[in-house]
Amino acid sequence: MNDSETKARFLTAYDEQLRTDAETPSAIKVARHGPLSLVTFMNGRGFVTYKDLGGADMETVRRLVADAMAYYQDDPEIIRVEWKTRGHDHAPGLHEVLLESGFTPDEPESIMIGEAKALSVDCSLPDGVTLRRVTDESDVRRMSAMQDEVFGDPVSPEMADALLHRLSFNDGMELWTAEAEGQIVSAGRLEPVQGTGFAGIWGGATRKEWRGRGIYRALTARRARSALSRGKTLINSDSTEYSRPILERSGLVNVSTTTPYRWRR
Repeated sequence: MNDSETKARFLTAYDEQLRTDAETPSAIKVARHGPLSLVTFMNGRGFVTYKDLGGADMETVRRLVADAMAYYQDDPEIIRVEWKTRGHDHAPGLHEVLLESGFTPDEPESIMIGEAKALSVDCSLPDGVTLRRVTDESDVRRMSAMQDEVFGDPVSPEMADALLHRLSFNDGMELWTAEAEGQIVSAGRLEPVQGTGFAGIWGGATRKEWRGRGIYRALTARRARSALSRGKTLINSDSTEYSRPILERSGLVNVSTTTPYRWRR
């Protein structure tokens, strides 16, 4: 199979297995509106996703955005909404309509997919750095605070609360950290997707002074081994420009892009 055939196979698997319900395992509720899934998460967060827009024209896109926003604006507990777009979708005028509706786009991320076995390799770690899976509340809060700092966000309990809530489901999600001298220096999570061959690797963050030393690579390999032990053969990730080159060197394929658009009340 050549590169273009591999990319097409992975993208088809992504569209068929990883969109809508597979994206929202911790949702409080999901409402269907035409092709849209209007999702409500904890802490007043709305999330819009879909498998495709059914060949919609610009007028239909404009109506779908208006209807989705009316749904969330009618719920006073919703304080922010993310609309998840994909670069390979047929969605005429969606960018312009979202901007008109008060959304702001984040930086695009690469949708990376590949064989779990390609990532599951032996990796050396710097002296004094160890990897472990964490489940205790104190560790989860330390991990979340580190990720907030790395991503440039104010440290808040919000993500830790959501992760602890998710761990209570015992649905296979795993949290992994790399530590040195009692400090968490890198972290990420593994999310096996029920009913599919996929496991996602998410939330990868490494402190700046520890980058370029193979820690994220080792953390990724450890999560891939865990995915394989659960019968998952494919890995997916929405990757920033920091992590994308590492995953590409490991054999993952950039099949498309995804751009989150964000609205706040």
